[in-house]
Amino acid sequence: VLPQPRGRILGGREARPHLRPHMASLQLDGEHICGGFLIAEQWVLTLPHCPQLEEKAELNEHVQVLPFQREQRDVAAGTVCEVAGWGTVTHSGRRPDRLQQVERPVLSRDECNHRTRHDHSITPNMMCTDSRKRDTCKGDSGGPLVCNGVAEAVVTAGSRVCGNYKKPGIYTRIAPYAAWIDRVMGALSGQEDTP
Repeated sequence: VLPQPRGRILGGREARPHLRPHMASLQLDGEHICGGFLIAEQWVLTLPHCPQLEEKAELNEHVQVLPFQREQRDVAAGTVCEVAGWGTVTHSGRRPDRLQQVERPVLSRDECNHRTRHDHSITPNMMCTDSRKRDTCKGDSGGPLVCNGVAEAVVTAGSRVCGNYKKPGIYTRIAPYAAWIDRVMGALSGQEDTP
């Protein structure tokens, strides 16, 4: 049995260098595990199973933080958002050396929850994008879905078939967790200042 590819930006294209200075490749023993993005010098927002930063990133022209959504409102259906990652780019598992990106339109939660799609499994804390031929998959997990310059959600691909229009891309919305993220960053930053 062949292992499942860790994921891929299907039907995307190479991202121009340094245009996404917030993107992070989280690696274990030099192997890409998942994506993420800088929200502060020492904080990468990603998924729980991904490694975290051990030291602060040095912010400069090519390394920058990305603002994330704090307001509790859904992105309008049809809004075209961007997503990027280093997941595999072919079904044979080939990994890209360079960051790949793709633009996808947002689907309404009702449409995504249709019984022929994700059948009412998409909660208010989740959102979806169209997955017809161009899509994200596991290796892209943890990366941001960016709409109008703001990170709205995090790629949470799960075990769905990538690139199948009947199984839209799934993301975890950030706004419901914004206060918690701020508390965690504030609490741990405060610990660093104590002798």
